[in-house]
This record gives sequence, C-alpha cells and structure tokens, in this order.
Amino acid sequence: MHDNRTILLTEDGSHTIYNPEIGDIYHSKFGALSESEHIFINTGLKQITSTQQTICILEVGFGTGLNALLSCLYAINNSTGICYYALEPFPLPETIYSKLNYSHQFTETGIQEIFMALHAAPFNKQTAISGNFTLIKVDSPVEEHKLNDKQFDLVYFDAFSPDVQPGVWSQKIFQNIYKATKPNGILVTYSSRGMVKRNLLNAGFNIYKLPGPRGKREIIKAVKPSTSND
Repeated sequence: MHDNRTILLTEDGSHTIYNPEIGDIYHSKFGALSESEHIFINTGLKQITSTQQTICILEVGFGTGLNALLSCLYAINNSTGICYYALEPFPLPETIYSKLNYSHQFTETGIQEIFMALHAAPFNKQTAISGNFTLIKVDSPVEEHKLNDKQFDLVYFDAFSPDVQPGVWSQKIFQNIYKATKPNGILVTYSSRGMVKRNLLNAGFNIYKLPGPRGKREIIKAVKPSTSND
C-alpha cells in the first residue's frame, strides 16, 4: 500500500512529516528537534528526573519517534531508568522513518541504530532498547486504550492538533490520563488552546502556562496534585 505521508525539512535542519489525509504536520515548521527538546525534554523529562531516577513515560502519538529518541539518549547520558509506553495507531513505514535525519543532528555515534531500533521494536511487547530504556509501543488510539491507574510519572501529549483531532483532546481523554498519572506527575503538551486548558483543569490537573519554543508563544505543563486520590 502506498503511504502518502511526506518528509519536510524544518527551519532548524531536522525533518518532520506532513500527513495530507488530515492536513497536519508532526512538528513545528520552525524546528522539529528544537520543539521536542523545549517542550518534552526540558519542560517535562528534566523536571521529573530532578527528583527521581527511574520513571515511566506515556507518549500519546509516537509519530516520528523523535521524542522517544531524545528520551532514550537522555536515559543513557544521565543513568536514568525509563520505561517508555507509546500509543501509535498509524505507525510510519520503514520507507519513511529510515530517511529521517535526526541522527545527523548529533555528534555522538550509534544514534541511527538506536533510532531504527525504536521503530523496529514490535508492537504490544516490551523491548529493551538500551540497558536502562525499555519501550512498549501499542498500536491503538488513546480513545480506545485502557490505561492502568497511577502508572505514569510523565505524559508527552503529542497528538495531532485539536483542529484536526478534537476528540483526542477531550475532557474524557484527559480524565483517563489523569487517573493513569501518579500524584505529582506531569503532562506536557504543545497546545495552549483554551479548550485544552479547560479540559485539563476539569480533569483535575493544575495548569501552568510556560513560554513556548520559536513560533509558539505558550505551551502547557499540567501537574496532578500530590493530594489526589484518583
């Protein structure tokens, strides 16, 4: 089957992907790598690992695998144990992901091998990518997937835009994620849309508006209160 998703070059030199079927791109046109580092690594991963060395991450939208790659490299370089649980109902074929240029953005060797291993890992099975990074990819949408209670320390909410997938950003979805997040757990996302903030608040999260990467004024960090019983 022909896959009509196409690779685009963003302004920081890293690739993203355009999906013409829904009319959306996977990352900011201003920079895929810089966006992922700013939102998911600096705002999420670095903060949660300042107090704990072993964590479990949920990613809604594995996509290009860039967030997983950055998280795996962080785990290796900082001796952090990470269990990475990613939901992706529409995985990329090898003909596309093998051409993404993320490994070219780093000086270290072996990064392309790690990136390919992340994509080649079988679905619905735990795979050790490195000594302290394990990956579980699940090929089902977040709307249909049952998450365990209080399982995750950190959530990367990186679904397609609310403009094209409004149902993924619903209060019901955020309530399910809230229950699956541990007290003091963090959710980070690129969207600061009013309805996203309202739905996160109504789900129980505390909301913090933070400066975004280039081309984006604000991003959202949502925190589950330490006193939550859910």
